[in-house]
Amino acid sequence: MLKLAGLSKSFGARRALDDVSLTFQPGEFVGIIGRSGAGKSTLLRCINRLHEPTAGKVFFNDTDVTALKGAALRQWRADCAMIFQQFNLSGRLDVLTNVLVGRLQKRSTLSSLFMLFSEDERAAAVAILARFDLADAALQRAETLSGGQQQRVAIARALMQEPKLILADEPIASLDPQNSEAVMDALAGVNAREGITVLCNLHDLDVAEQYCRRIVGMERGRIVYDGPPTGLDHATRQRIYGQDLKAT
Repeated sequence: MLKLAGLSKSFGARRALDDVSLTFQPGEFVGIIGRSGAGKSTLLRCINRLHEPTAGKVFFNDTDVTALKGAALRQWRADCAMIFQQFNLSGRLDVLTNVLVGRLQKRSTLSSLFMLFSEDERAAAVAILARFDLADAALQRAETLSGGQQQRVAIARALMQEPKLILADEPIASLDPQNSEAVMDALAGVNAREGITVLCNLHDLDVAEQYCRRIVGMERGRIVYDGPPTGLDHATRQRIYGQDLKAT
């Protein structure tokens, strides 16, 4: 179970998160919605400690994540896989190696430095790529793939970490509808098959309603809605999206 207790984050005078308290149960697929600047990305980055919270705590089961340091923090970041809007792949490396990078935190310093992977790890990476219809592209440079394919490679890399939690930060923001569907189907498949909790930042409300059983709505760093998609009435949607409502 993931629990956020009074989580706040300030950047100078700007408060990006304001006293956020949420609990996520194992196996949930949660869509976090809101306009740009609502605090969605900051929320995920505080969970995996890319940002240090100004106040509040993050707990995973009995572990105080906000107190982790050194090797324990590196392990948390392996357990808490992050998927970024811009994929964060090494374009000049082949697809297979990009996926195998997900294993580096579980290996010795020497084997990580020289990218030394076992045959079992290579077979596991190919099997994951096959799940996402990308096995034939395993030896292509990542930069030769479409945006949707690259994002699915990023999801495959996250799976190689054997995570307990996946944080997806606007994973389809730069993709066309067809590729967006493929990426969301991949995340939904991981959630259903592995039972991994997925927190997914989304701007498109229709996508959130289609894929997520729970919606968290944010506005100016605060939680203004937390519940099923069916509970989002017009007034709540208007509060979350304001003038952008017509575009969602």
